Amino acid sequence: MAEREESSMSEAPLLLVDDIHVYYGNIHALKGVSLEIKRGEIVTLIGANGAGKSTTLNSISGLVRPRSGSIHYDGREITNVPAHKTVTLGVSQSPEGRKIFPRMSVRENLEMGAFSRSGQNLKADFERTYDLFPVLRERRNQPGGTLSGGEQQMLAMGRALMAQPKLLMLDEPSMGLAPMLVEKIFEIIQEINEQGMTILLVEQNANVALEISHRGYVMETGTIALTADSRELLSNPQVQEAYLGAA
Repeated sequence: MAEREESSMSEAPLLLVDDIHVYYGNIHALKGVSLEIKRGEIVTLIGANGAGKSTTLNSISGLVRPRSGSIHYDGREITNVPAHKTVTLGVSQSPEGRKIFPRMSVRENLEMGAFSRSGQNLKADFERTYDLFPVLRERRNQPGGTLSGGEQQMLAMGRALMAQPKLLMLDEPSMGLAPMLVEKIFEIIQEINEQGMTILLVEQNANVALEISHRGYVMETGTIALTADSRELLSNPQVQEAYLGAA
């Protein structure tokens, strides 16, 4: 896999999450999570299952509402903005488990990603998505549920891109995929980033996530335990032992 390249970033963060607390009933899921993402970065969240990574993404996208704290995106507060409006502001999410529409065709699934852009000409967006994921062009009239796991992941990512986001959030894009497909997915993530997309990546495959990202956050039981440049995290003995399979 190609080594990531450093890119120039604006000093002002595109996303600023400040001390958010999220509850599911009496369960305190996020306990003061703070993070920031600058324009042009790939930032990764790593941590064990149940650490709060998906909840963090869902809070940013508006699917979950924090009880306290704030979320600012592109200079405006979006803490209490509902999910369908967050998409129109430029935040798009490819969810864990893909969650495509299995009875709808590939093309119809992609159209659903552009629901907030009703009435706009989508031809260029389809072409861009098909260029990134050529198999989707081949299977554009095929029901989404008949695709392989890797193809469904490509469809979920393509659907998110159809919203023309400034911030693309990817939740476990390599889950359940064969190693060859994992490598392909991460090559595409790098390509999307090189085209100017800012990416927040949640990924169990911490080695690869840190290899392609600029910075990383380590989550433990609803808190940010550590943050650093991705190369620093790759060489951190605690991170190596807990997440990278080192003895």
